Amino acid sequence: YRDDDDINDVASMAGVNLNEESARIMATNSDLVGTQIQSCKDEPFLAAIPLHKRILEMAKKLGITDVPAEVVTFISHATQNRLRTVIEKVTVITQHRMESYKDDEWYEQATDVRSQLKFFEQLERLEKQRKDEQEREILLKAAKSRSRQEDPEQARLKQKAKEMQQQELAQMRQRDANLTALAAIGPRKKRKLDSPGLLTIGGEALGMSGGSQAGLGTPSSRQYARQKITRVNLRDFIFYMEQERETSHSLLLYRALLK
Repeated sequence: YRDDDDINDVASMAGVNLNEESARIMATNSDLVGTQIQSCKDEPFLAAIPLHKRILEMAKKLGITDVPAEVVTFISHATQNRLRTVIEKVTVITQHRMESYKDDEWYEQATDVRSQLKFFEQLERLEKQRKDEQEREILLKAAKSRSRQEDPEQARLKQKAKEMQQQELAQMRQRDANLTALAAIGPRKKRKLDSPGLLTIGGEALGMSGGSQAGLGTPSSRQYARQKITRVNLRDFIFYMEQERETSHSLLLYRALLK
């Protein structure tokens, strides 16, 4: 039992040894002991002078003649926070758009718009080919006709048929010339890519990294990781504005949809 004088020693009554706790704190945060922490200078995100002028112009319309500097700083920080929030949300939207669920076993494909578009393109191509064949047959019939009394329409069709035959003959000659040139060149050989970190001069590979010796075709051991870039387009911003309550019915969204 302790004396009555120790009744105010809350740490001892709770069973906490202050010396052990101090030693433990010194051991875990030894790199932070003795360091001085200073507050950074509050730098505004936007230029203060142009922003102050813009705020004064808007305030004069409401009868306000004086705007303190604290208001400019507050609006600048609010703009920075708002811009950061917008960028984070649009980045998430872009990442969702770039995700692929083809190999995911929990998803199955319901519709394939790309295959549907290819099917319609093929239908249009076949329809155009059928119309071209019909027009070609009409022109060939007009070219073979030997009627003595020809009207101007018949003469125009004959001239058009002659131009079509000349164009087909020129295309055939061009195709034959291309095939002959490809046969003369021979099969193309794939070019070997240079190893990363090597500089090729006169057929010799010179190492660029420090400590590596010059050699022939020696691959570099250093591999440079490519930084993943998230590209945000206008469609992502339009989707973001459609989801937000403040911009879902705004004039800015309407202008973006017109672009």
